[in-house]
Amino acid sequence: MASRGGPRATGTDGSDFQHRERVASHYQMSVTLKSEIKKLIYTHVGIWLLLMAQMCVGHFKLLPHDQVAMPYQWEYPYLLSILPSLLGLLSFPRNNISYLVLSMISTGLFSMAPLIYGAMEMFPMAQQLYRHGKAYRFIFGFSAVSIMYLVVVVAAQVHGWQLYYSKKLLDSWFTSTQEKKKK
Repeated sequence: MASRGGPRATGTDGSDFQHRERVASHYQMSVTLKSEIKKLIYTHVGIWLLLMAQMCVGHFKLLPHDQVAMPYQWEYPYLLSILPSLLGLLSFPRNNISYLVLSMISTGLFSMAPLIYGAMEMFPMAQQLYRHGKAYRFIFGFSAVSIMYLVVVVAAQVHGWQLYYSKKLLDSWFTSTQEKKKK
């Protein structure tokens, strides 16, 4: 090995340290997956804030009902979807497997389930809109059912990717845990 000011070890040119400079792949994957999940959580928080704003405007009658419609029933339980995201964020600093598992389970319960219910709840209104061209709820002049279906599709993708990346992260953490136990 080469030292800064002293002689080199015999038989080396000082370039044999590269294999020790690499970070283990499961640590690299953990950092990358945490970053992706954080982006998805921030996107989810944006969607959540939009729905919260729509609910506040609708309930407090800040704008007329022809401007912003009252919320659909699925939007109320969806407000609880912020909890799984917070659990996910809390699991990151110390690689807390329990919090990540709770986050994944509660994402299915508080995020995906209300979205599925919302798609079923709004389907008759969407069918009426596209068959007969009649809409009864509006958000700033646009059909509320069209806007909310768009929200449901985007939110379902965000939560789906969040679950996918969380599962990959969980596998990465289990890999690093198993390697520590072998030593």
